Amino acid sequence: MSSETNFNISSLGANTFSSPINLSKTTGDKIFNFVEEHDRILADVSLENFNTCIENETSPACLEKAGPREKLFFDSKKTTAAIVSCGGLCPGINNVIRGLVMALHYFYGVKRILGVQYGYEGLIPENGHEFIDLVPDKVKDIHEFGGTILGSSRGAQSVEKMVDSLVKNKIDLLFTIGGDGTLKGANALGDEIEKRGLDISIIGIPKTIDNDIDLIDKSFGFETSFDVASPIIRDAHNEATGAFNGISIVKLMGRDSGFIAASTAIAMPVVNFVFVPEMDFQLEGENGFLEALKKRLNQKRHAVIVVAEGAGQHLFGEDSKTYTDASGNIIHQDIGLLLKHRIKAYFDAEDMKCTIKYIDPSYIIRSAPANANDSLFCNRLAYHAVHGAMAGKTKFVVGRLNNKFVYLPISKVVNKRKKINMEGEFWFSVLQSTGQPFTM
Repeated sequence: MSSETNFNISSLGANTFSSPINLSKTTGDKIFNFVEEHDRILADVSLENFNTCIENETSPACLEKAGPREKLFFDSKKTTAAIVSCGGLCPGINNVIRGLVMALHYFYGVKRILGVQYGYEGLIPENGHEFIDLVPDKVKDIHEFGGTILGSSRGAQSVEKMVDSLVKNKIDLLFTIGGDGTLKGANALGDEIEKRGLDISIIGIPKTIDNDIDLIDKSFGFETSFDVASPIIRDAHNEATGAFNGISIVKLMGRDSGFIAASTAIAMPVVNFVFVPEMDFQLEGENGFLEALKKRLNQKRHAVIVVAEGAGQHLFGEDSKTYTDASGNIIHQDIGLLLKHRIKAYFDAEDMKCTIKYIDPSYIIRSAPANANDSLFCNRLAYHAVHGAMAGKTKFVVGRLNNKFVYLPISKVVNKRKKINMEGEFWFSVLQSTGQPFTM
């Protein structure tokens, strides 16, 4: 990461209100101190980057440390906040909503908190989605359930109309919970607000089950995804071993990045083959997958295959039609079914008996409630998001980098999707766990 990278966070103006949080102003007086604006976290902690900065006499790229500030931009007693969740479901959305409401209400005394229904659609009055009043009693138990109490939707909405709605309802803070498309929309809202000279803070809490948000260590819901997928893999293994030459194919989510499939394979090491979107694998030929699968069956008489939904799209040919969802994401063709059919055809031609089971648990996984570790993570994300918002920061996301919570400009995390480094240690761990050939 270049030392020239600018991670400065936009601010609405000078902070003149004292925080109602009773923290120490001097070291050692109380349990925790306010975070100062000069507190920074290194973006790259490698010795190589350190030596490069020394040699070039440059400062390393740093990010703002997340946390409560002593002075606030907003008068908490007169502040109105709104929360919106967009895109596909993901474990932990309700946890984040609950954490935001509790932090706003109890930490800062914000009394008016609005829930925007059905994603950005809820900010367009013509759609008829009324706001929900969010108070602690309404959200106190929602972390026990998957999904989102606010509902969600995909697709772009008029930025101008959404800002008009924020102004009409006197909303000062808008917390947006979503992935790449949601964050791009949030940044567009921030740009329009800046153009109009309004004092409205736009905050992003990155949500994607695929863990493909750039720069940050992980997104919430990701750990739950392979936690929930693990017993499904166990059962798929039972199905495979229960038949002579038994084959189980499990398709997991992962449109452009294969972190769920890869992590599940390591967490449940009965998987023999993993295919992810980052791979360019072949089915036929001496070094192809089908030959490797035949060798596996001749040795062990069963195999478990995990495939990410976006893997192997090159196998469908250039003539296959491309469709997109309302968010503009490519709707991939079913690689799991293709593998099932091609495997069956191959072994039929070889006159080799096999039993194939195909399992697609995608929507069960994404609608599950967050596990304990994700719940912890969601709450901390929510708290840090509120601290940054009350300090007048805008067009930022809260995330964890190098195991520290930081604020990043939205514009920096939406430039590209995070992908598995196929020459990195993580993928090498997958290959070690599965025993599959390095290349196919």
